[in-house]
Amino acid sequence: MMTTAATRDLQSTVAGPVLHLAFELGQWKWKLGFSIGLGQRPRVRIMAARDVPQLAYEIARAKERFGLSAKAPVVSCYEAGREGFWLHRWLVAHEVANHVVDSASIEVNRRKRRAKSDRLDVGALLRQLIRYLAGEPKVWSVVRVPTVLEEDQRQLHRELLTAKRDRARVTNRMKGLLANQGVVVQVGAGFLAELAALELWDGTALPPGLRVRLEREWAKVELFTAQIRQLEGERDEQLRSGTASALELVRQLLRLRGIGVNSAWLYVMEFFGWREFRNRREVGGLAGLAPTPYQSGEMSREQGIAKAGNRYIRAMAIEIAWGWLRFQPDSALSRWYQERFGEGSSRIRRIGIVALARRLLVELWRYLETGVVPEGAVLKA
Repeated sequence: MMTTAATRDLQSTVAGPVLHLAFELGQWKWKLGFSIGLGQRPRVRIMAARDVPQLAYEIARAKERFGLSAKAPVVSCYEAGREGFWLHRWLVAHEVANHVVDSASIEVNRRKRRAKSDRLDVGALLRQLIRYLAGEPKVWSVVRVPTVLEEDQRQLHRELLTAKRDRARVTNRMKGLLANQGVVVQVGAGFLAELAALELWDGTALPPGLRVRLEREWAKVELFTAQIRQLEGERDEQLRSGTASALELVRQLLRLRGIGVNSAWLYVMEFFGWREFRNRREVGGLAGLAPTPYQSGEMSREQGIAKAGNRYIRAMAIEIAWGWLRFQPDSALSRWYQERFGEGSSRIRRIGIVALARRLLVELWRYLETGVVPEGAVLKA
């Protein structure tokens, strides 16, 4: 969701010029670009990464260089990335109006071969910051920065998703190692007992090196399984006894048939629990489920969904849409899907499920905002 004129009004509400600051953040070095307006060569400085005392000194030095008072307002920006939001919070705490920018929304030259360097990038970012403050809100998209608590609430389910992916990665590797020897077996409970009885195509035992490796891999699977159970237990305990407002939203979603703990928790902690949506377009856009038409002259075609939003929400929305057809067959959304896509080919049905996922996400947002159950939907007993 794009923020609006909170800082663009800065120039019109304060006396005197504003110091603009753009960051190009690297692992070891940061490049800073300073300016007080368009048509001026920026002052570029290089400093060690994450050296905040040096950053404060460079800001004060830039004010002196441009002839600004020590209390002159500073507006800054940097691209969202591995530094996260700690730098934004530091800047805000030091009275710098900062914007965290979506990297994919920044304008770039469309030539096949274009010059690119940190100096050019920080200059371009600085010019776009000035344009944004001058009244061009669509020059880029500004990221909504969560609070420390809101950001921390996402750790549990993201760790859980990572543990499940890691366990699947290890089990798939084990299956591949066995298939390489012509052995097909399910990797699940009791695997070590089955491993002792496995034989190759000619009836001989598995090679000792392979057997030892599979035992080590299975130990990793058991470790991930224990972590998953611990994380799910922590989540269940919070749902039973927690009093946070976000947990109330999770419980509200769980009342709908077809919505489980994994999806309800993810929807709230990643999406609905801390974002303020103004309309359905923002809901679909932030989930990356918005359409992307391409029209030029008489040519007009659809390029598919944008995939520019939250990848966790987008993946879960598609999964829940399939489940909605199964568990809420009499709802208005399910009937709409069956009438429009139900008789089509498998490709048409897959295209339709994306449209259903977007509509369902909007209905869930309205349900959490107003308490109105989606039309025809059934609550759990």
